[in-house]
Amino acid sequence: MRRVSIVALAGIALWPATSQPAAAASFALTEREQQEAIRLGRRSVVSEAFGQEWTSRNGAGDTLAVVTPFHRLAQAARIAAFKKEPLKPREIGAVLKTTAGKLTLWVTLRGGQSDFARFLEPVLLDGKTEVKPSFVQNERTALRGEDGRYAARCLYVFPAARLDPRGRFTLVIRDPDEKEMSKFTVDLSAMR
Repeated sequence: MRRVSIVALAGIALWPATSQPAAAASFALTEREQQEAIRLGRRSVVSEAFGQEWTSRNGAGDTLAVVTPFHRLAQAARIAAFKKEPLKPREIGAVLKTTAGKLTLWVTLRGGQSDFARFLEPVLLDGKTEVKPSFVQNERTALRGEDGRYAARCLYVFPAARLDPRGRFTLVIRDPDEKEMSKFTVDLSAMR
């Protein structure tokens, strides 16, 4: 009986450590999800693949990083592991507080002028409805690359209350004249 218990406990301890994505994003992490995120972050210091689950690139070369509460907590644990320090309960609480109920999207856009991204407007579409962001920060002066094009980092925060954690959305970024400048698919069912 004792041997079975030890094997079962070992299996439970190792099970969440797999790099398989969960069934869906979570906007309020359970205790188990918190521990899984911390474990993933700590173990990711030797993995170059960390973050691939949350990043994508579109045909225009623009990039998207989806920051779910799970992803942000895993990042914090990874940073602490690089410093060879434990992640303190206060730090965990701060991460959970700042990310709860939000979907944060970091987008790097490429354009022809340094101020091309200044007035861009994002929206999430689920086929039927538009979800407007609660916070938008477009880079005012993009950095010029070696190819002569400019790269602007933009931050978009959407309220999670109107988002299905298993949903598939389209992030559309438009200029003030409603012209589509960039587009991404955000599949929350493939992310934790």
